[in-house]
Amino acid sequence: MLTGYLENITSDRKLVEHCAMRMDILYFLGYDIDQELPWHSTISLSRQLYSISLFETLFNKVFSLCVVAGLVSGHTQAIDSAPVKANASMESLALKVPVESVGSYLKKADSENSEDKRNNKPIKEQHITAPEHQLKPVERLQQKIRNSEVKPMGASNKQAQLVSNKTHYTPHDPHARISVKPGKARKLNYHCSMAVDTAQGIISHVQADFADGRDSQYLPGLTNKIQHRLQKNELMLENLLADTGYSNGFNYHFLAQRNITAWIPVFGRYKPEIEGFPYDKEKDQYTCTMGKSIPFKRFNKSQDGSLLKNYWSAHKDCKNCPLKTDCIPNSNSKKINRSAYGEEYQRAYSQQHSKRGKQMKRLPQSTVEPVFGSLVHYYGLNKIGVIGKPGAHKVMLMSAIAFNLKKYMKFRVRKASDNLFKYVQKVKSHQYKLDNAPDQAFVISLN
Repeated sequence: MLTGYLENITSDRKLVEHCAMRMDILYFLGYDIDQELPWHSTISLSRQLYSISLFETLFNKVFSLCVVAGLVSGHTQAIDSAPVKANASMESLALKVPVESVGSYLKKADSENSEDKRNNKPIKEQHITAPEHQLKPVERLQQKIRNSEVKPMGASNKQAQLVSNKTHYTPHDPHARISVKPGKARKLNYHCSMAVDTAQGIISHVQADFADGRDSQYLPGLTNKIQHRLQKNELMLENLLADTGYSNGFNYHFLAQRNITAWIPVFGRYKPEIEGFPYDKEKDQYTCTMGKSIPFKRFNKSQDGSLLKNYWSAHKDCKNCPLKTDCIPNSNSKKINRSAYGEEYQRAYSQQHSKRGKQMKRLPQSTVEPVFGSLVHYYGLNKIGVIGKPGAHKVMLMSAIAFNLKKYMKFRVRKASDNLFKYVQKVKSHQYKLDNAPDQAFVISLN
């Protein structure tokens, strides 16, 4: 399996054919020239039978070798994510069944049939679990494009926007999720999260997640796993670099509690101040242009689970206000909703606009992003050829192992060449001193 990722071969059939034609690979695998290689199905079954812990142990071993060789500094890590194509097609999508319909159907079947059902197969359909407030935007979007011609649900087809993870799934690979990024087609993907050490570009962590999740929700788990691996190798995480997708008030607070400096730019809609409504930190309240206070009332949560602080003014202050028609024409009082992690957002905003913050913002472009490109084009991560999230995780681990191992071997060869060059220069320098030394000094040195 490792040979396949080192040679950028994702097909098990082609891997067996390739290994049979390469004498160096046969020698590496311990096979003779006339010895028959195992069938391609053996490789596939072995990948399924081996547990994830075995792949993670191999990854940790290669990472430890890189640490000993001095390729890992540990103090600064850059994280990023990218969708990886799953082994499923958009044409294989099927509708999820509403839970109520299934329940009513089962009740009706129980009343009509009194025979034994022990041999009946369980229902394999997936149920709609999304809440109503999330399904309504999906329904509005679908309604806008229903008038176009009905065509197969290809990823490049406009009709593909009619499908959603809340209403559809693929029976071929139920773990695959529909995802889309700006400028890219809508496809069934897995979410690859990766951390790279900024010293020499060694991968410090990689994992497979569901593609319908946000980057920000995976950051706490990523950080814990990266810290655990670095601590095992006696290294300490001090700086964490990421893009705006990981911007989250809880994440800023989470990293600050662990004494990790978060170099994560805040999202574009964030405003450090509300124009016309100055904030009093001591009293925890806002003041409107007419001098009326807007105090803090309660904590609340948004639809996506973010913790908010609600401020609103008194009804009597806004009732006879001359600016009411312009300020709150359809409400009885002024309401302001702010994130409960205001201090964390403000600190991240200040770091983002500092001199070092601008330097840190450019660092992922030269570390984690090129590593992703290398894995996709040269280490077999252009597509997940297996079924299920555990299998996708194994594929990503093997790709990262091949990348780190090749970097480690190149570093050892380069280091050996440098040591040999230094030794030759030292010998030549010593010989030059002997050739140009006086005879008396040469005799004394011999004695």
